[in-house]
Amino acid sequence: MLQFSYAEVMEDDLASARDRERQVLDRSIDMLAVARDQNRYGREAIEAIHYTRKVWTRFIDDLKQPDNELGVELRAKLISIAIWILKECERIRQRKSTNYQGIIDVTTIIRDGLK
Repeated sequence: MLQFSYAEVMEDDLASARDRERQVLDRSIDMLAVARDQNRYGREAIEAIHYTRKVWTRFIDDLKQPDNELGVELRAKLISIAIWILKECERIRQRKSTNYQGIIDVTTIIRDGLK
């Protein structure tokens, strides 16, 4: 039977969590791209905005937790980014904006930073 140190197990858990976060952000990016390419605010846009809002709301909830291991300053910056994304999603939902690409660009930067 293999023996793993606590540090190795925790490193694997962190790597798995980061991989899941990347996958969630990839899905959001893909859905937003499909919505962006539509000529109207339809089902694809509704689903993309709903999913993206759920993702970033969950990230905010996680970042606000006292046991979150990220530094306070980084957490604050990520929460600010998340709030901007949520506001852009709301503007799209209200049909005041079509800034899918802005959300895609910012989300891509965050996803690429998850290493």
